[in-house]
Amino acid sequence: MTQTAFPFDLGPESEKDPVKKPTRKKKPKAAPHATSENGSESISEPDAEAQEATAPAKKKAVGKKAKAKASAKLAAEIAPEKVETEIMPDVQGLQLDQFLCFSLYSATHAMHRVYKPLLTDIGLTYPQYLAMTVLWQKDKILVGDLGDQLHLESNTMTPLLKRLEGMELLTRTRDKKDERQVRIALTRKGRSLKQKTKTLAACILAATGLPMDEVIELQGRIMTLRNNLLKSAEETS
Repeated sequence: MTQTAFPFDLGPESEKDPVKKPTRKKKPKAAPHATSENGSESISEPDAEAQEATAPAKKKAVGKKAKAKASAKLAAEIAPEKVETEIMPDVQGLQLDQFLCFSLYSATHAMHRVYKPLLTDIGLTYPQYLAMTVLWQKDKILVGDLGDQLHLESNTMTPLLKRLEGMELLTRTRDKKDERQVRIALTRKGRSLKQKTKTLAACILAATGLPMDEVIELQGRIMTLRNNLLKSAEETS
């Protein structure tokens, strides 16, 4: 006898009458499977109702699986390079003025051009002015600490400090606690030079053409950019 294929497999237990243990009270037996005219078994009325009740849930589960497969396929088709291309422009097509690095580089040169005549009157170069600014804020510090604040290597710091020492603006002595360390201290001439720099900040602010609040915000964002770049360089080195 051949069986008709149903939309959902009821399992082998559903094709047979369930074996019932004898109890004190007899329960009505389930209606036997009806036989169709062509000899194949048909689903009994209670089984058909059960299938109709579970069909929506099964269809919903099948629909969820289909959507999940479709989403996975779509994610696989979107390659990382395609996403990067949509977010990042083609570097080869950028003009020089569109490079972030060149914008920072050229802005730094422009800043130096503004500082140069102002510092010439004082007798300092821009790197020397930065070193003296740190010492005006905190005197008698180690060479290593000064280099950390200026983000300069020791081979760059040595000629810079030697020049300032020759100008009698500071002294370099071995640290008493650790002779391997060199400590820097301002001279009287070096400390008095600070009075000549009082107008520099106002001149630079005027040269930017920006209000104070925008300058402060810009400086904060540049400092964040610098820190992120330094962190990235350390991770890749």
